[in-house]
Amino acid sequence: MERFRQYQVNPKFSKSVAYFSMEFAIHQALKIYSGGLGFLAGSHMRSAYDLQQNTIGIGMLWSYGYYDQARDEDRNLRVEFRKKRYYFLEDIGITVNVTINRKEVKVKAYILPSETFGTAPVILLSTDIDENDYLSRTITYKLYDANNETRIAQEIILGIGGVKVLKALGITPEIYHMNEGHSLPLVFELYGKNKNFEEIKKQVVFTTHTPEAAGNEEHSLSLLHKMGFFNGLSIDEVKELMGIHNDSFSLTVGALKVAKIANAVSQLHCEVANKMWSEVENRCEITYVTNAQNKRYWADKGLLKAFEEQEEYELEARKKHLKRMLFIEVANQTGKMFDPNVLTIVWARRFAEYKRPGLLKYDFERFLQLINNKDMPIQIIWAGKPYPFDSGAINIFNELNYISREYKNIAVLIGYELNLSMMLKKGADIWLNTPRITREASGTSGMAAAMNGAVNFSIPDGWHPEFEKHGYNCFTIPAIGKELPHEEQDRLDNLHLMDILENEVMPIYYKDKNRWINIMKNSMVDALNDFESGRMVQEYYMKLYNH
Repeated sequence: MERFRQYQVNPKFSKSVAYFSMEFAIHQALKIYSGGLGFLAGSHMRSAYDLQQNTIGIGMLWSYGYYDQARDEDRNLRVEFRKKRYYFLEDIGITVNVTINRKEVKVKAYILPSETFGTAPVILLSTDIDENDYLSRTITYKLYDANNETRIAQEIILGIGGVKVLKALGITPEIYHMNEGHSLPLVFELYGKNKNFEEIKKQVVFTTHTPEAAGNEEHSLSLLHKMGFFNGLSIDEVKELMGIHNDSFSLTVGALKVAKIANAVSQLHCEVANKMWSEVENRCEITYVTNAQNKRYWADKGLLKAFEEQEEYELEARKKHLKRMLFIEVANQTGKMFDPNVLTIVWARRFAEYKRPGLLKYDFERFLQLINNKDMPIQIIWAGKPYPFDSGAINIFNELNYISREYKNIAVLIGYELNLSMMLKKGADIWLNTPRITREASGTSGMAAAMNGAVNFSIPDGWHPEFEKHGYNCFTIPAIGKELPHEEQDRLDNLHLMDILENEVMPIYYKDKNRWINIMKNSMVDALNDFESGRMVQEYYMKLYNH
């Protein structure tokens, strides 16, 4: 493995860690990610490289990625699946057998060497090889496949296949880090070797990323058993080992029972997770390691230079240049010419109902007054990928797109992957974040945006309460009425959002330039000091790996 790791391991981080994740957002050219979980895993691998940690990533080589965003003839969202090929990955000559649904499937391992993109080495697993039949090949076609059995098969490949590949490479990690519960079958592969559950628990740590049901999968115990999730254990053995009393099996609950310690991804998420899983018997402690993003990758070098040299004129000029770069893409996709002197609001992340992409337009009459304001004009950009089979989220995307047709200062962009995400974070004046309170575990996009002088305007959820100083480094929409019905919650949150936007954000941007630049600078310094992923990966060693 040392030939794939082009750095000497720092003795401070010599404990060997295998980091299992269903997705890694490492480079635009490697399309094996969907959203925040992958963006976080990518920054983890970059900072492991920066700090010379003894870490290796274990992931999946998705032949068709997540999906490609396109438009139909009415400019609505069209989901496309196109096969990808990656000639920069190395075939390490290892194929292992994994049993799925009582059938042997061959799993081939490829590696992304550390020097390719400046990350810890990452092993990627594929069943899309000639030795498998068509059905077996499709297991690693699409990230988060909509078919239930395929999804379970993917988790078996990641967990059991990942452990077998490590063994074939002669690697015995001291810590197995499950980034979400997808890789849980690795525990049953380890158990099959030594049958000592308490010893295995000492080696396993778990990160839970979301309170959302979609991120906390539950399956029928009998279906999981049939598929081979438990690596040959009988249902009775699984029930006894895991303390289960019915036929429903939650991957998150299982992970909390098999890990020595688990972490939430923000302080607030830690409170939510401990409350959410309080009834789980024999679960491990849930602490928190707040997510972070990698400065080397995300922060614009020119902006950082102007910031470090305290050249406010240069800072302002660089930000306008970055806006122009973004607006070239806006023009390319929409034919609209945005103005770098106009306040630009960006809402960009995964399109999901609870993130409320349309909250800004909730009071539509007031929204129209806002976008038609000639004294203090604004520009709005929406971007993000709905889950390809979530018709509700796709409809929200298409509704915003429909509205945007009528206005020169509204754009809805497709192709929300690393490159576009980077452009948006660098070009935004305001980074808008509007989830239902307590449902956004972290919301890491705002961290990278802040590093690039985009001012966060957010509900106080996820990481934001640990960062926010309203009017100093960000703007915060007060979370009032979180126990109210959704409709009333949306009405109140929209009311406060619009009041702050019209009475604080816009007047400061247009009438108090010095204060705006100071807010930008305060935002940058606080994000770079506290939410850079070097801090995060050190905390993982201190709070989880060495626990």
